[in-house]
Amino acid sequence: MTKPQIVWLRRDLRLADQPALFAAAQAGPVIPVYVLDDAAAGSHAYGGASRWWLHHSLEDLAKSLGKRNSRLILRRGDAVEELTKVAEETGAETIHAIRHYEPWWRKAQGKLAETLDLQLYDGNYLFPAGHVTTGSGDPYKIYTPFSKAILAEMPPRDELPDPEAIQLPDSWPDSDDLADWHLLPTKPDWSGGLHDFWEVGFDAAFDRLNWWQDHVADYDESRNLPSKDGSSRMSPHLHFGEITPVQIWHRFKDKRSQGWKTFEKELIWRDYAQNVICQFPAYAKESYRDGYDDGLWRNPNRGHLIQEDLEAWQRGQTGYPIVDAGMRQLWQTGWMHNRVRMICASFLVKHLLIDWTHGEQWFWDCLVDADYGSNGTNWQWVSGTGVDSNMFVRIMAPLSQSEKFDATGYIREYVPELASLDAPYIHDPEEHGCRPKNYPAKMIGHREARERALAAYRQMKGK
Repeated sequence: MTKPQIVWLRRDLRLADQPALFAAAQAGPVIPVYVLDDAAAGSHAYGGASRWWLHHSLEDLAKSLGKRNSRLILRRGDAVEELTKVAEETGAETIHAIRHYEPWWRKAQGKLAETLDLQLYDGNYLFPAGHVTTGSGDPYKIYTPFSKAILAEMPPRDELPDPEAIQLPDSWPDSDDLADWHLLPTKPDWSGGLHDFWEVGFDAAFDRLNWWQDHVADYDESRNLPSKDGSSRMSPHLHFGEITPVQIWHRFKDKRSQGWKTFEKELIWRDYAQNVICQFPAYAKESYRDGYDDGLWRNPNRGHLIQEDLEAWQRGQTGYPIVDAGMRQLWQTGWMHNRVRMICASFLVKHLLIDWTHGEQWFWDCLVDADYGSNGTNWQWVSGTGVDSNMFVRIMAPLSQSEKFDATGYIREYVPELASLDAPYIHDPEEHGCRPKNYPAKMIGHREARERALAAYRQMKGK
């Protein structure tokens, strides 16, 4: 008998366009295994919202495998140890897996390859990290030339179909019960908003893709309008690998709209973020540029008033309606409109002068699409600390942004205290003298915050 083939699953919870599964199915009986390894990721173990999504995605994948008379084996603990145990229990010698770039997974991949035949495949991005390099052979650090180089390499690989057949092993190793992992919140169950907002799994991913096919042409404009919300909402499906960017690209490759071109560049940004964390593994935890960490930020750990500022931002109680709407949407749905993400992030690091890493950790816990590479890259871009980033002195004005991009409906939905106000009053009720008593005053005025941030930046630079 051919020895069984282990498929190590992580953020690739699908059957179609799954190179590791496809190769394993051709080589012999398949044992799909998912290991929940919180310790390896440390501070970036899955947060609450991601754990909610993970539960439902694993449940969906197990059902799909069950329809093929296969199973999903669940283990909890050190991934290398648990996979080694499964190999010993089943006589397997080969493990097939999609290559992952998070530093803890790169470490685990290296360790596992020391004792077992680990076959790694590229399958979660348009191209593998490091596929394109500068003229001197170095990896790109700046997005724009990276994007141009990727576009010059198009098309990406062909997408793969579901395996025609998944052979079963003679016997199955033991598996945990998914419910015993307690990934879902219970005391209290705060996930009602997530249930209302999302459908999970690769059928849901393709339903969303079909919807997006009819709306992508408008994306260049609609992506900036939170009340209209012309976003694809594909990000959590992509993060957990229920669908791949290659599948999306091939669906839209013949479209010529500016909306598709803009969205294509955002798919490339996902690739760029992986290239960044391959070069700088601690990028989601440490500023790339020197001086910021000690010389600029107000540290919540050093004073209760600063901690209260951080908590007010987290709760959506800043007195800035567009910021509060975004932070409340994040808590309720595990997601936030992209334009509003930039506004909320900028408010934390520039209006409140709080270290971006506190925002990164809050987003990590609250986002269903929390991604180590993308989350860190986005925060360092906004904060001005990254290898490729916006200048710190470019400070977004949340009140004018709210009016410019017509966030009226968005604010009414997520800040019900202001639902009775019309534009332009709803964007800045305090300025217009119509702030309801149950809505907070501004934590700090925009002009005051801007001047404080610029003064702190000049002091840090020694000017």
